[in-house]
Amino acid sequence: MTFSVTILGSNSAIPTLLRNPSAHLLNVNERIFLVDCAEGTQLQLRKYRIHFQRIRHIMISHLHGDHYYGLIGLLTTLHLLGRKDELHIYAPVGLEEIIQIQLDVSNTTLTYPVIFHLLASNDIEPVFEDERVLVYAFPLLHSIPTYGFLFREKIKIRKLAAKRSYAYCSDTAYNEQLISFVSGVDLLYHETTFMQDMARAASEKMHSTTVEAATIAKKCRVKKLLIGHFSARYDDLEPLLKEACEIFPATCLAEDGATIHI
Repeated sequence: MTFSVTILGSNSAIPTLLRNPSAHLLNVNERIFLVDCAEGTQLQLRKYRIHFQRIRHIMISHLHGDHYYGLIGLLTTLHLLGRKDELHIYAPVGLEEIIQIQLDVSNTTLTYPVIFHLLASNDIEPVFEDERVLVYAFPLLHSIPTYGFLFREKIKIRKLAAKRSYAYCSDTAYNEQLISFVSGVDLLYHETTFMQDMARAASEKMHSTTVEAATIAKKCRVKKLLIGHFSARYDDLEPLLKEACEIFPATCLAEDGATIHI
């Protein structure tokens, strides 16, 4: 059965012609989750031929625009397409009010129910569970309340096979608290906005460098590290990959359109 992550956006705040801001699509045994929803996400879904009516759960890590500005457009498109199935949105406080204001001023009543789930814990906590997957949210270290997400498979795809897992660490400064949250996961996505020569800027903006992300991966003993949320200053991403691999060799780049199978 499928356990895969498709990268819809790999850049930080400013999009480029080749890289959209943050959004991942996760398929866990045909349970479809959208993690973050930057401006342009629905175009990326169409570009990569993803049937977005199958999305039932949207996780928003925090309320900086490059992680949710695409949400109202996606919600409205689903409305125009006549969606009836409920949609669950998991986000910090404030997003429900933002979306409702946008709907109210446009005199729009969605054709389907949207159910908001508030993220507010200072520790890791389960936010969704069914017979196939268990999803946790956990706090990150950023300038506003920000959350990462951990997806753990509940069923085994073959006899004696280990259950698979994926952790999404959005905008965050270097934070060893993550060790208690995501140790041993099969795939860790960790933001890598800057190279190490910009460590001071990373610290001031509460972001991470290549070396810091790789160090977390090493200390967490994850199987594979996926780096993304790249600053638009970088046209060539190979130096970022090389720098991370010097600390944690099992590192790969998040590139728009790529699908990683776990």
